Amino acid sequence: MGHLDHASFGWLTPVLSYAMASVGAALGLRCTVRALAATGTSRRNWLITAASAIGTGIWTMHFVAMLGFGVTGTEIHYDVPLTILSLVVAMAVVGVGVFAVGYGRDRARSLAVGGLTTGLGVASMHYLGMAALRLHGDVRYDPVLVGFSVTIAVVAATAALWAALNIKSPLAVAVASLVMGGAVSSMHYTGMLAVSVRVTEAGAALPGATTMQFVFPLAVGLGSYLFLTSAFVALSPAAGEREASVAAQRPVGRAAG
Repeated sequence: MGHLDHASFGWLTPVLSYAMASVGAALGLRCTVRALAATGTSRRNWLITAASAIGTGIWTMHFVAMLGFGVTGTEIHYDVPLTILSLVVAMAVVGVGVFAVGYGRDRARSLAVGGLTTGLGVASMHYLGMAALRLHGDVRYDPVLVGFSVTIAVVAATAALWAALNIKSPLAVAVASLVMGGAVSSMHYTGMLAVSVRVTEAGAALPGATTMQFVFPLAVGLGSYLFLTSAFVALSPAAGEREASVAAQRPVGRAAG
C-alpha cells in the first residue's frame, strides 16, 4: 500500500480549501436570499448565480485540497475532460437543488428535495473528481466511510438551504457559510480517509495533466471568479434597498415638478 499524504504543504491547502468552500457558500446563500425576494427573470438569474457559486466553491475547495494530496511511489495526474465534467456536474446538480428551493411552494418538501439533490451533487463532484486521478496503482474505497461522507454532504446542504430560507441578515448568513464551509471540508476529508492506494511498478507514462499544469491554474481562475462575484453581490443593492431608495426620491421628484 502506498502512503497517502493529505497535507503535503502543511496547513496551507486545508485552510485555503476551507476558505474557498466558505466563500462559495456565502455567495450562494446570499444569492438565494436575493432570489427569494425577487420575481421573474431576476429570481432566475440570482438562482443561476447561486448554483454556479456553490458549485464552483465546492469544486475549488476539493481541488485546492487535492494540491496537498500525494501518494508515495507514484506521480499523480488528472484526466482533463473528467475533471471539467466534475465541475459541470457540481454546478448542474446543485442548480437543481437551488431551483427546487427557489420555486417550490411547499417549503418542507422543497427543502428536502433541494438538500438531497444538492448534497448528492457535492458527493458526485467529489467522487467524479477522484475518478479523474491517474496514478501507478489501484484506488480503493472503504464503503462505510464513503456512505458517511455522502451523509455529511446531504446534511450540510440541507442545513445551508434551510439557512437561505430562514436567515436574512448578512451576519447570520456569514456564520451559516462558515458552518457550511466546515461541513463541506469535513465531507471531503472523510471521503479521502476512505481512500487507499495499492501502488504498482511504474510502466508507461501517466496520461493526463499534472496538478500544476491544469488543476492549479483552473482553481486560481475559479477562486478569482468567486471573490469578484462576491464583491459584485455585496455592492449591489437588495430589493428592499432599491425600494427604499426609490421611495426616498419620490418627494424630490414631486417637488421638482
